[in-house]
Amino acid sequence: MRFISYTRAAVSEAEYAPRLGLSMHLGYEKEGGFAPLNHNYGVLFVKATQDPVSGQIFPKSLKKPFVMYHDGSFKVIAIRTEANGEDDESSRGCAVVFESKDLVHYTELGLIKLCDGYIDDVMLKVCPNCGTLVAKFSSGGKIYRRKLRSLTEPTDDVKEIGSGCGCGCAPQKHFVYTECGIEGAFDAREFEVPEEKADYALKKLLTPVAVSLEYEKEVDAANLEDFRVTVKYSDGSTHLKRVDWEAPENGEAKGKIHIDHYDFPIAINRADPCVYRYKGDYYFVATNDADGNHTIYVRRAKTIPGLVNAPEKLILDSVTYPHVGGLLWAPEFHNVAGKEYIFHACTPKEFGDEQSHVMALKEGGELDDRDSWEAPRRVLKKDGTPLYTKGITLDMTTFEDGGKQYVAWSQRQFNPIDLGAWVYIATVDPQEPWKLTSDPVLLTLPEYGWQNNHTLVDEGPFALIRGGKIYLTFSSALVDSTYCVGLLTADCGEDLLDPGVWVKGNYPLLHSLVAPGEYGPGHNAYVTDEYGDTWNTYHARPGINAPRSSGIRRVHFGFDGEPVLDMTEEKDLPENMREITVKVK
Repeated sequence: MRFISYTRAAVSEAEYAPRLGLSMHLGYEKEGGFAPLNHNYGVLFVKATQDPVSGQIFPKSLKKPFVMYHDGSFKVIAIRTEANGEDDESSRGCAVVFESKDLVHYTELGLIKLCDGYIDDVMLKVCPNCGTLVAKFSSGGKIYRRKLRSLTEPTDDVKEIGSGCGCGCAPQKHFVYTECGIEGAFDAREFEVPEEKADYALKKLLTPVAVSLEYEKEVDAANLEDFRVTVKYSDGSTHLKRVDWEAPENGEAKGKIHIDHYDFPIAINRADPCVYRYKGDYYFVATNDADGNHTIYVRRAKTIPGLVNAPEKLILDSVTYPHVGGLLWAPEFHNVAGKEYIFHACTPKEFGDEQSHVMALKEGGELDDRDSWEAPRRVLKKDGTPLYTKGITLDMTTFEDGGKQYVAWSQRQFNPIDLGAWVYIATVDPQEPWKLTSDPVLLTLPEYGWQNNHTLVDEGPFALIRGGKIYLTFSSALVDSTYCVGLLTADCGEDLLDPGVWVKGNYPLLHSLVAPGEYGPGHNAYVTDEYGDTWNTYHARPGINAPRSSGIRRVHFGFDGEPVLDMTEEKDLPENMREITVKVK
C-alpha cells in the first residue's frame, strides 16, 4: 500500500503552530488520492538537545523526512533544524535517523555525519546490484551519495553523483516529491508499506468509527433491562451498550441505543477537572478560573450526567489557612489505603511558591462538606524536608501497583535557570501519602515539539490502569489552544521507579485537531462508571481565546486494548445507527 510522509505548513500560532508542522506527518492512498492520518497532526517529532551540565533544553524540529521499508523495519532519515526551521549548527553535515517497526512507535538513533556543509535534502536507497544501503543528499548545490554500513554508520565511500549510486545500477531521479492534495502538506514523498504493516498503522492512526451492530433479534421481556448491543468498530474493537426501550407493543420492542450526550463545555471556567465515584455518588472537582483560583468547589450527583447541573459547595478557599493562599490548582480525589484524600497545589504567596499538598477526609466525613476535611499538608521528601525548594511542584496524582503507592507530579526548576516543567515519580507511605519513601525519579521532560511549543512544560499526570498496563497520560506545552495530552506506558508489576520500563509516545493522543471548537484539550483524569465504562474528563477552550472549560468523553479501548481519547460521540455511534427493534417473547 502506498503511504506518504510530509511536513505541514502552520495554520497559525494559535491553531497549528510552525513547530508542530515541522514534524513527520503520514498519509495513505485513498480513492485515487491521499488522506491524512492522525488528524493531519505530526506522528514523528525529533528530540530536543540538552546541556549535560545545566540541564537546559534546546528544542529542535525536522524537515524533508524520507521513509523506506527495508530488512523488516521502516528507516526514516530527515534533516534536523532549529525549532523554527532554520539551520541547526549542531547538525551541520548530519542527518537524523530513526527506526520503526510499525510507523507508530519510533526509536531515534541520533545523527549520522554525511558531509561538512549543511544538508539541503536527503534520502535512502538500497542498491539493487550490491545490496548496499546508500544515503543520497544534496549540499552546496551538489548531489552526493554515501554508502552506509548501517543506518547509523557511514563508510568512507562518498562521491558526487549525477544519477545512480556509483556502482553501475540504473540511473534514478533524486528527491522526488508528490502533490498529495492534503491541506498544508509539503515535501511529500511516497513509499510502499507491506499490507500487514499498513493495516496496523491505519488502525492506530485513524480514529475508530462504528461500522455495525450485533445483538439478539428475539428476547424475553424480562431480560430487556439487561439487554446489550455490541457495537463493532473499524479497527476490529467492540463496545457493549445499553438500550433505552419504549414499552413493548404487538410482540415488538423499539429502543434507542444509549449514548450519554455531553455538550462542550459542561462547566465554563473550570480547568483540570476530576470526576470521582464514592459510595454510589459521583463528585466533580476542578480548578476555579472564575475567581483567579482562590476557591475549590465540589459538585455531587447520583450519575455522571447529573454533575453537569448539580449545585456547587465550597470545600477550600485561600483565606482559611495561613499556609494556603491563592492559586489553588488541580484538585484530585483519591483513595489511598482505604482513606479519601484530595491532592492539590497551593501557595501562600505568588506563583513561584506553588507546591503540592494533600488534604485528608476526616473519619465519617462527606466529600462535599468543607468541615469534613483536615488542613492541607505539604508534600515532603523521605528525610522530612519539603519536596522541592528550587522552584514549584504541582499536579500531583497517585496510584497503586504491586503493593506500592506511587505519586507522580510536575516540577519546575527556576534557579539558577528556568528548565521548564518535568514530570517525576516516587513512592509514598500509604498511611501518610504526603511523605515520600523514595527519591524522585524523572519520567518525562519536554523534548518533543508538541511538548515544548510556546513553553517547556510537562504536567498533569494521571494513571489509567487496565489489562496489565499502566497508561499515564500527561499534558504538555503552553496552556493555550495548542495544549495537548501525551502518553507514558508501563507494564503492571514492573519497578516503576526505573525510567527504562516506561515508553513515551512520540505524538499526543489528544489535541486541538481532534474535535472542532475544542482548543487545547488537556489536564485530564479518568473515572469508571457503574456500567464499567471509562470516561475522560479534560479541559479545553470553546474558542482560541475563550476560558478554560471542562469537557467529558468516553474512553474507547482499541483493537490492541490501548486507550483511544479522540473518539467523539458521532464516531462512537452515529445517529442513524442508534434505533433497533427486537421481537419480545
